[in-house]
Amino acid sequence: MQYPHVQHFFDQQTNTFSYVVTDPVSQRCAIIDSVLDYDAPSATTKTTQADLIIKYVRQNSLSVEWILETHVHADHLTASQYLKEQLGGKIAMSKKIAIVQESFSAIYNLDMKHFNSSQIFDHLFEDGEQFQIGGVAAYNIPTPGHTPACLSYVIGNAVFVGDTLFMPDYGTARCDFPEGSSETLFDSVQKLYQLDEKFRVFLCHDYLPTGREEYQSESSIQEQKKNNIHLNEHTGKTEFVEMRNRRDATLSMPKLILPAIQINMDGGRFPEPEANGIRYLKLPLNYFK
Repeated sequence: MQYPHVQHFFDQQTNTFSYVVTDPVSQRCAIIDSVLDYDAPSATTKTTQADLIIKYVRQNSLSVEWILETHVHADHLTASQYLKEQLGGKIAMSKKIAIVQESFSAIYNLDMKHFNSSQIFDHLFEDGEQFQIGGVAAYNIPTPGHTPACLSYVIGNAVFVGDTLFMPDYGTARCDFPEGSSETLFDSVQKLYQLDEKFRVFLCHDYLPTGREEYQSESSIQEQKKNNIHLNEHTGKTEFVEMRNRRDATLSMPKLILPAIQINMDGGRFPEPEANGIRYLKLPLNYFK
């Protein structure tokens, strides 16, 4: 078993964990689920969080091979384009991004030809595809449900599960976005539960439930199987689906979903400037009621 070094970076504004995963022998690394700071009232971006990652990579003389996305995030903007510009590396996610692009192109009234003719992602993974980070073997497990393009990345003895699972005391991801499915999420989690129980599980988000005082980025397959309050080894599919659908019906939309999706489904690329030199985001008025 290989043991990559994992360094987390936490953005408290969006409760997001980003990671730098390094092969300690070759010093080659991957960046997972980066965050671009975004101020919604002014529609302005900053690179504060991404610059922390850049500083870490440079101080440790690391070489970036991959900039990985576990899915198209609805709660923060990705900093993938900025990180690639500064550090290099290939921006990658699931080939099923096409499903998300098609769904949300209809919502935003965007021309799908834009994505078909100039896919901005450097690499789109086939389900289960193997790859390397230096000398560390890695592969992906398709884990749809939260979105249709969710991947979990298995890197050595660690798995990065995106929004599929949260800490055991907080449960699982919502499934009410377009093309989401609680039935599918249940099946996806069962794939993760087939991994060795000692595998480290790194999460994309943490929210402080009652009774816990510190944010946490890591659990284990064993902890999730035994203690996840929504979906553990004793939870039946019908029970989970009923709970998840009932819970999702009470949730409000993520605050940044409308700006985030249209940026993230294009690999972090901003819209082209218009004739006045200004870039514009689109907001579908009264669509999500």
